[in-house]
Amino acid sequence: MLDMQFVKNHLSFWEKLTPEQERLTTQNLAVIKYNKGDIIHQGENDCNGVILVHNGRLRTYIMSEDGKEVTLFRLIQNEVCILSAACLLNIITFDVYITAEQDSEVYLLGRNAFERICQENLYAENFSYKTIVSHFSDVMWSVQQVLFLNLRKRLAIFLIDQSVLDDSNYVKLTHEEIANHIGSAREVVSRMLKQFENEGIVELSRADVKITDKIKLRGLAY
Repeated sequence: MLDMQFVKNHLSFWEKLTPEQERLTTQNLAVIKYNKGDIIHQGENDCNGVILVHNGRLRTYIMSEDGKEVTLFRLIQNEVCILSAACLLNIITFDVYITAEQDSEVYLLGRNAFERICQENLYAENFSYKTIVSHFSDVMWSVQQVLFLNLRKRLAIFLIDQSVLDDSNYVKLTHEEIANHIGSAREVVSRMLKQFENEGIVELSRADVKITDKIKLRGLAY
C-alpha cells in the first residue's frame, strides 16, 4: 500500500505543488517490489522515472564495453534516485545501471508525470538537480579510487565501508561481487584477499569474508 506521508516527507517539492500537480503525482506513483539481484534500470534502454527507496538497498553502477563494473553509490531507505529518469536530464551523458542489492520496495514516480511536473514547477526541477549533485561526490570518489588508488587500498576501503554499511564484521559477498564493486577481476581480488588472510586481516570462506583485524585493515585503507 502506498504511504503518501512517506512520499511527502521525502519529495521536498511536494508542498510547492499545485492541487493538479499533486493529483498527477499521486496517480502516477507505483509500489514495486524487487528481489535481491533484480535489474531495475539498464542504461539508455530504460527511463522509468524517479525512484524513492521505501526499504532495502539498491546499487548504482557503470559498466565498460567488456562488462567490467564499478559501483558509483548505494541507495538505502529514504533515498531518492533521479538517474533512473536520466533520459529527461540532458546533463547525464553516460549509461547508469541499477540493481537491487537486497530485497527492496521502492516507490516509482513515472517519467512522463515527473517530466511534466518539472516543466511546470521550478521547485520540482531544482529538486532533480539537487538530488543529482548530492551523489556527485560519491561518484567522483568512486572514479578517483579506480584511477588513482592501487587495488590493495581499494579493496581495504571497500571491506571497511561494507562492514559499516552492514554493521557486521562479515562481508557476505562473493569474490566476483566484490570485484564488480571495485572495478577489478575476480581472480585478482581472490589473490589479494588471500594476501589479507595470510597477514591475519581476514578469514575467507565460501560464503563470506570475515574481518578479523579491523585496525590493520583501516591502516591499509586510510
